[in-house]
Amino acid sequence: MSSMKINLSNEELRYISLFEELTGVTPRDFVESGGGSIYTFVVDEGDMGKAIGKNGRNIRRVRKKIDETVNVVEYSDDPEKFLENIFSSVEIRDIEIVENEGEKIAVVDVKESEKGKAVGRNGWNIERARKLSSRHHGLAEVSFA
Repeated sequence: MSSMKINLSNEELRYISLFEELTGVTPRDFVESGGGSIYTFVVDEGDMGKAIGKNGRNIRRVRKKIDETVNVVEYSDDPEKFLENIFSSVEIRDIEIVENEGEKIAVVDVKESEKGKAVGRNGWNIERARKLSSRHHGLAEVSFA
C-alpha cells in the first residue's frame, strides 16, 4: 500500500527539519498528542538506531532543543507491525485488522492491567496511534479488545 500524502503545517515541518538536523535522519511523519506536549517522529524501518544515536545522544539533543516529551516510532508497511511499534511500551497479546461497514479498524488486545498505559495519560497514546494509523494505513479506528 503506498503511503498517503500527508499535509503538515509549517510548524510541523520545522520540527521535522530540526529532528533531521540533530539526528541525520529524515522523519517520514510527525504528530503532536497529549495536548501538544508529546511529539512523535516516525522514521523509516532501519533508521531507529541512527535516530536515537549512540547511547541515546541524538534523541537527547532533540528532547533538549524541543523541551517536550519526544518519541520515535519505526514505520512499517504492515499495519499490525506499525501499531506494535507505536505501542512498543505496552504488552500486546494480539492485533487484528477487521472490516466494519467498509472501514478498516484495528482491534488491539492488551491485558486489562496494560490498558491505562496503552491509552496514555489524557489519551495521548491512543490519539497518536489513531492519527498515525489513519494517515499511513487508512485505518478508521484503533480500539482495545
